Amino acid sequence: MNISVELTLSPLQNNYEAHIITFIKKLRASEFTVLENPLSTQIYGDYDTLMPFLNKEIKQSFLEVDIAVLQMKIVKTDRSDYEPDF
Repeated sequence: MNISVELTLSPLQNNYEAHIITFIKKLRASEFTVLENPLSTQIYGDYDTLMPFLNKEIKQSFLEVDIAVLQMKIVKTDRSDYEPDF
């Protein structure tokens, strides 16, 4: 089953940008399709392989900061090829 996941990581610290960049680079280096915009990052793939990967990377990211907020939306379909028709 393919899924689309939207992630927004918000480290609550002064040097937040470096932490976000590190997290996104780890997503980019994966086997999954990754798309970015200024507000969030989307990653697409098979549920059974993508979720364990995200679990590992989110945990690692959380270990590197004192406080962080991660917003995640999961859609049960691969929306990586979505193009608005308006």
